[in-house]
Amino acid sequence: MSRSIIRTDSAPHAVGTYSQGTAAENLIFTAGQIPLDPETGEIVEGNFKDRVRRVLHNVDGILTAAGSSLQNALKLTVFLTDLSRFSELNEVFLEFFSEDPPARSALEVSKLPLGTDVEIECVALAGAK
Repeated sequence: MSRSIIRTDSAPHAVGTYSQGTAAENLIFTAGQIPLDPETGEIVEGNFKDRVRRVLHNVDGILTAAGSSLQNALKLTVFLTDLSRFSELNEVFLEFFSEDPPARSALEVSKLPLGTDVEIECVALAGAK
């Protein structure tokens, strides 16, 4: 089995020693994405839902670079610094996954990189968008 590294300008560049994503066989694994705008390198302004949207667009950018898309997501892991925002998270997820959403876990954590309040990682199927 071979592993390939995913690199794209459609998502923020890594802020540490990791790859934006990796692929092996028919699976794609993204690094945890935070609401960094890939063009400015800054955390997006706005409300929590805006930040979640940015994160999902970043994840999709990595998947698209690997020849897939967010619609092929199998499992998302969401890290929140405030689990009371779970209902807001669900509202945004409905925008992206109106039918047959992927499996998901949501965890409250004490801190996230660059002081943000949401991070999402993804496992997806490679293949058709």
